[in-house]
This record gives sequence, structure tokens and C-alpha cells, in this order.
Amino acid sequence: MNFFSLSAIHARMNREKPMTVPSTRKDLMIVNMGPHHPSMHGVLRLIVTLDGEDVIDCEPILGYLHRGMEKIAENRTIIQYLPYVTRWDYLATMFTEAITVNAPEQLGNIQVPKRASYIRVIMLELSRIASHLLWLGPFMADIGAQTPFFYIFRERELIYDLFEAATGMRMMHNFFRIGGVAADLPHGWIDKCLDFCDYFLTGIAEYQKLITRNPIFLERVEGVGIIGGEEAINWGLSGPMLRASGIEWDLRKVDHYECYDEFDWEVQWQKEGDSLARYLVRISEMTESIKIIQQALEGIPGGPYENLEIRRFDRVKDTVWNEFDYRFISKKPSPTFELSKQELYARVEAPKGELGIFLIGDKGVFPWRYKIRPPGFINLQILPQLVKRMKLADIMTILEVQAINSFSRLESLKEVYGIIWVLIPIFTPVLGITIGVLVIVWLEREISAGIQQRIGPEYAGPLGILQALADGTKLLFKENLLPSRGDTRLFSIGPSIAVISILLSYLVIPFGYRLVLADLSIGVFLWIAISSIAPVGLLMSGYGSNNKYSFLGGLRAAAQSISYEIPLTLCVLSISLRVIR
Repeated sequence: MNFFSLSAIHARMNREKPMTVPSTRKDLMIVNMGPHHPSMHGVLRLIVTLDGEDVIDCEPILGYLHRGMEKIAENRTIIQYLPYVTRWDYLATMFTEAITVNAPEQLGNIQVPKRASYIRVIMLELSRIASHLLWLGPFMADIGAQTPFFYIFRERELIYDLFEAATGMRMMHNFFRIGGVAADLPHGWIDKCLDFCDYFLTGIAEYQKLITRNPIFLERVEGVGIIGGEEAINWGLSGPMLRASGIEWDLRKVDHYECYDEFDWEVQWQKEGDSLARYLVRISEMTESIKIIQQALEGIPGGPYENLEIRRFDRVKDTVWNEFDYRFISKKPSPTFELSKQELYARVEAPKGELGIFLIGDKGVFPWRYKIRPPGFINLQILPQLVKRMKLADIMTILEVQAINSFSRLESLKEVYGIIWVLIPIFTPVLGITIGVLVIVWLEREISAGIQQRIGPEYAGPLGILQALADGTKLLFKENLLPSRGDTRLFSIGPSIAVISILLSYLVIPFGYRLVLADLSIGVFLWIAISSIAPVGLLMSGYGSNNKYSFLGGLRAAAQSISYEIPLTLCVLSISLRVIR
């Protein structure tokens, strides 16, 4: 089809060429991919080392969106923490809510009513479809197919309409509660959801016709990023990444949580282990999710949508007043729900894989430890291994089929320290140059004062280096320097140009983890070119003052500066040409 990028064909044709790179080569290219916007692949940066178009190495840099979610959980009750968990992965918020309430339910042995469990399953599978859709749309757009992107967002909006009708929010639902859900399904919602299921099945057929059988799409994904079953297990992969490698593992079947055992559905898996297999697994999972939703909607039982048994009074004898102190234990007043003194690992099958939390209670309302096991972070670890010896164009294909979109818990405190460490090689030359200039100005004044035999900065001591900063501060704040009859804009732009010429000297400051100055291959001519800008500012300030004496002063200052620079430039040019010869 014509919406695919033809550059992909070139990448596929060259993929099978053998690549031998000597270890001593120095002409490799380093390319930065990212940091990406959070709405795409997470705030992720890839440092890719290339030999032409061949990928030699790839280093993922994380931590750009670190928000301390685990530490926040240690200072919040479970109900207070529910609004935070929806920010883990905004594409699949129902799953982050589910794992958050499942853990205390298991610790407290709290039973969920059958109707509430059915509602949870419906919401989880709708959220799974929405997450897969937003994976599929950008995936196709990144490899050159724009048309499916609009079709996919059309169906996704219908799911968000259902979420809004049931929870009041299109995203960040905060719908799950300990022992049930926040509210029952509204009138007419079940019929509306059944209509969506029938409509969406025809949409999946469109995707199959538009994408799966497209020869150009197959050239991009078939045989790319192959992961064997044993390798997937060793890397700790889960979800579609694991099932596409021939491992038939789904926590909905393994852990038997909620009421998934009451429905007729199959685990979707492929054995090829390439990007095409991971795509097919997700497409098939959307069909299975529709089957589960239809069965749940048709067989949803009556009854309460929350566990009414935990809404009780716990009577504790007060030894001081010799009477009972009534404490209300419920899912609604969050400060009263205590976590028993034990540890537990809870997990659910999220769209990207196994989402789990390791919870340690301490007979208090706050968790003693709250460790999160994000699927996106774990699945990302194999990316450098997959992209080696592939083409640069294949990176987006492999990255997309891993579904590393949205936040997905791609955070690491170690990487936050790494980002802070980047500032050290930046500030080192900046502070060095700045302090060096201050010292040079101070020495110039000391020498001048000594020659003239007058009392001056030579008696100020080492702190005299701050005199230049004092002069600049005084110039800016002491008095109004704008002439009343002059051109205010020109008079202000003139000094700015003189100052900007100084700031341009910082162009060689590095941005990275290592202190490497930029080699501009022009040497001292860079500084001469920068210094030649300053006379323009002097002349402009004199002209903008609308005063003949100031204008003559600006002309004299500019002429004197140019008269010094021309001989200096000719001397340096002659020496440089001599050295080059």
C-alpha cells in the first residue's frame, strides 16, 4: 500500500548483509534517539552507536520521569494511594488499580462479590484493548503507515466513552476499591458495551486486511528482533513478549484471579519470536478480550458491587473509660484499614506483561515496603541485545513491538543520579572560563594600578576578582540608563549584542557524561569572529542614544576596536597558514 515508507524496504534488503566491525575502529557514529515525549515511547533516550546504518551498540537511558512512586506509597494508605497508581501507566489504569486493591484483599482475606468481579473483568479487558490500540496506532505510524492510526483512534474513543459513562472519567478512573468497585454499572451501559463488541470485531477484521496481509509491512517485521523461548525466560520477559516466543504463559490462567476461569477463552501465543509474532499475539488478544467481555456482559449476576461484610464496627475495650471504642472499618474511610504484619507478592496480567507489587504490612495503615514490578521496565532490558547487528530503521520496529509506550514505570533512581552527573562536565568548563576571566580582569587592574603608582585594586586582595561582577551589577541596577530622546530598542539591543558575543564563547561546552570539548576545526579564528561582533554593539548604542557626542564616542570605540582586531587577525592568519603549509 502507498502509505508505507519506502525507506523500510531499503532497510530490509540490507539487513542480511554480514557485518564485521574491528574493535579498533574510530569512525563509528553516535546517534541520540530521544528523549521521547511521554505520549510516545515513554521518556526514553537511546544512545545508538552506528557503523553506517548497522547498529553496533544501544544504551537505553531512563529516569527522566522518576517520581518516587514507591516511597510515596509508604506514606499513604491504600485508598489514598489509588489516585497515584493510575499515573504508572495511563494507557492501562484499570490494571494498576486492580493490583493495588488485590494485594490488601489477599492480606486481609477479603472476598469480592461475584458481580463486582464480573465488572472488574469487563473493565480490565476494555482497558487491555485500549492499551493495545494505542500501541498499534503509533507502531504503524512509526514504520510509515498513517491510515490505520486514524481508524484505531476511532475505536479507542468508543472505549473511553464507555469508561466515562461507568466511572465518570475517560482516563485516571480511580474505579477499583478494596472489596469491589466504586459504583455499579449505569442503566443501559451493558447494551451499549455489547454494541461496541459487535462493532469492534469488524474493526479487527479491517486491521487484518489492512495491515497483516500487507507485503511491505511483512518485510518490516518478519524475522526482525527474534527472541527464543529460553532466552525470553532468562531475561524475565512477560506478556506478549514472552508468549510470542513460544511460551504459553498467561497469569489469568495460571493464578486464577478474579473470575476468568468462568469464561471460555484461549491463551494467544506464537512460536516464531520475531516482531511479526508479537504483533499477531496482540491482535489475537484483542479478539479474545472481546469474547471475555461478551460472556461477562451476558452472564453478569445480580447482587452488590462491593463487599458489605467489611463495612462493620470493630469494638475495642477502652481500659481507661471502661467502655467500648467503636472503630469503623470500611473501604471508604481509608485511615482505618490496617495491613496485617506479613509480606505478599501480588500480580496481574497487564497488557504489557506481568504487573506486580511486593507488599509488606506492619500492622499499620501504611505499607512498610511497596515494591513495584513494572512489565515495561523488565521487557526493555533486552532491547540492546535485539538491535545489535540490525539496521537503524529496525530500532523503531523492535521498540514499538515491545510496547514501551507511555510512562510504564520506566524510572530508575540510578539514572536520575546519572542525569545529575551530566551537569558536572557542563559546569566545570563554564565555571573555569568564568573564574578565569574574572582573574584576568583583576590582574589587568592590578598591573595598571601598579604602573600608574596609585591606590587601587592591588590593595583589595584576592577578593578583587569580584570587582568585575560588581561593575556589571552596578551597571544594571544603579540608575536608569535609557536616554529620554533616544531609540530605546536600539539602545538596549546594542549592549545585548556585546554581551551575547561573550556568551558565544561557551559554544564548545559539552553536553554528556564525559568532559569532551567540541573540535570545531577553526581554532583561534572562532574567538576572533566572536570578538568582532562586540564593536557592532558599541556603534549601535551610540547611534540609539540620539546624541551626537554619544554617537561620536561609539564611532571612536568601534574604530579603535577594529583597528586592533585587523592587525591581530592578519598576524594570526599568516602564522596559521605557515603552520598549515
